[in-house]
Amino acid sequence: MWMGIIEFDLLLGDVHSLKGKRSVVRPIVAEVRRKFEVSAAETGQLDLHRRAEIGVGLVSATGGHITEVLDAVERLVAARPEVELLSARRRIFNADDW
Repeated sequence: MWMGIIEFDLLLGDVHSLKGKRSVVRPIVAEVRRKFEVSAAETGQLDLHRRAEIGVGLVSATGGHITEVLDAVERLVAARPEVELLSARRRIFNADDW
């Protein structure tokens, strides 16, 4: 069993409230979940208007599949015009790593 996580640090565009932030972040999280069938959530920077942290995780039988999915998720998030991807940190491990 393989597990993979990726954490995105995002700078949001013209956002002036937490309500505006939600209107940017929620559609990204929903699209990632729907397209890739992964777990995704806003995981940090919850009190800042123009910054967001999104975490994505998945489990698979092979490490190669994890890498492919995380690469595709990163491309999708990076291509969103309303956010600037500041960093993406990922970790892939298997059950033997515990």
